[in-house]
Amino acid sequence: MPSISDTAHPRRPWLPDVLLVTLVAALFFGFMLGTRELGVPDEARYSEIPRQMVASGHYITPRLDGVLYFEKPPLFYWLQTVSIHLFGLGQWSMRFWTAFFAVLGCVAVYVTGRVIYSRRTGLLSAMVLGTSLLYFGMGHVVTLDMTVSVLLSLSLFAFLLAHREPPGRTRRLGMWAAFLFAALATLTKGLIGIVFPMMAIGLWIMVLWDWSILRRMYLPSGFALFFLVAAPWHIAMQLRHPTFLHYYFVRQHFERYLTDVAHRYQPFWYFLPVLLAGVLPWSAFIVQSARSHLRFAWRDRARHAETLLLVIWVVSIFVFFSASDSKLVPYILPVFPPLAILIGRYLDDRWGRPLTRADRWAFRALAPVGVALGAAAAFVVPATRPSLEPHVLPIAMGALGATLALASIAAAWAGLRRGFAAGVVTLAAGFSLFLLGVNASAPYLDTRTVKALALKLRPRLTPGAIVACYGWYYQDVPFYLRRRVEVVNYKGELGYGTTLEKTPWIMRGPAFWRQWNSGRTVYMVTSRPTYERLRRRGIRMFMVAGNRFNVIVGNKAS
Repeated sequence: MPSISDTAHPRRPWLPDVLLVTLVAALFFGFMLGTRELGVPDEARYSEIPRQMVASGHYITPRLDGVLYFEKPPLFYWLQTVSIHLFGLGQWSMRFWTAFFAVLGCVAVYVTGRVIYSRRTGLLSAMVLGTSLLYFGMGHVVTLDMTVSVLLSLSLFAFLLAHREPPGRTRRLGMWAAFLFAALATLTKGLIGIVFPMMAIGLWIMVLWDWSILRRMYLPSGFALFFLVAAPWHIAMQLRHPTFLHYYFVRQHFERYLTDVAHRYQPFWYFLPVLLAGVLPWSAFIVQSARSHLRFAWRDRARHAETLLLVIWVVSIFVFFSASDSKLVPYILPVFPPLAILIGRYLDDRWGRPLTRADRWAFRALAPVGVALGAAAAFVVPATRPSLEPHVLPIAMGALGATLALASIAAAWAGLRRGFAAGVVTLAAGFSLFLLGVNASAPYLDTRTVKALALKLRPRLTPGAIVACYGWYYQDVPFYLRRRVEVVNYKGELGYGTTLEKTPWIMRGPAFWRQWNSGRTVYMVTSRPTYERLRRRGIRMFMVAGNRFNVIVGNKAS
């Protein structure tokens, strides 16, 4: 399927395009990056662990609220500590690396799409990736998923581009880059960093039945580089904590995948609607893209080897996670960069050409789907989602729903009346406005943050004062208070670490109430229902701050 833009500008320089993609993506993902409070629990957790590293000066062993935390490798935490040292401790600095990797993913998709297909394919692929609903959302959230997804994609893209090169220095450096990015992905989220590249490339080799590819991958030196980067931290952790490798590999990898130990079971088909919703609005073209890229005859598969590798990457990761007993929405994110290239190539192929029947159906579906989703945002969300700003939420969601509906209608009209290219451009522009609106409205949807309460408490704290989370671990409290807190009647993900060393600040109720009545200054963060229950029991408490959902009380009057 050759692109009509393949020969349009054969010698067009790269630098202006790379700068353009970088600038637009940086503005897109940097918009209001630091204005929203850290989400609970993920954003607060992945900000508090690096905060404790900086505060303690210990960077090898991750700790959450002072408790050993072995669930994830340290690369993302280390990046966060760099951000803290450079930019200070704040919401923007904590989200910097997530946005950075989101931008890097768009640039990488542009470069790869341009090299293997055409300049316009690269530009359209970057546009598709950056404006996909799930990718945009995860680019504004402090989690490991964006970082590991981009690193995995960089490993795949480096291999793909190196494979195109003749034997020599460029190919060798490209293959080493693929192993390096796999090692960094492993240091970000574990074994998937090497399992996914091996799985996709191995399946690709078997489909092509070309085992000579293995000889061109510089496997001995590549794996030596991989272990040189990925192994030292794991070895250091095992030497310090003899139970680490068993918990890290057996519990956090194999048991999570094969059993419901994490209590995240979902049916096998779970990721199908997640993918279709996550790639909105470009899911309108996903079926056509699949048919277009799989149209070649089996005997011609070697001529389409690069496309075939992108397809195998998407399908193999999708099936891998679908077969798991532990499923969360962001797990599917690694398929988005290669999928964006496949969709971008299809859009490029159709650019400027008469609409096909499938294209007409796609544009006709945009308006009713957009209106339906817009109505859900405007009416269903405010009616079902409690908010700290109940009067603002309906206005924000109404504006958001109207934007989505109008953007969908405009894209449908432009596509059917003005042609395929006009419809795609209108859809991208309209959905971009919607996504920016989503980001601006997000603070009104989060009901679990206690930032405002913590900031009211912080000026009152003296060096000897105790702060305790009662009945739940409010993970943003230690971040905003800049200190460790006690946790009462709750362990959750802190549980395993408490079995490895003494953690007297993780306690049961009787020990806490002895503190409460000891004469020391004690503050308690808890839910409003728990506060009401304790008040009815006659517990003497003095209100410090509160909202509709949570309160902070003290054992002494101000």
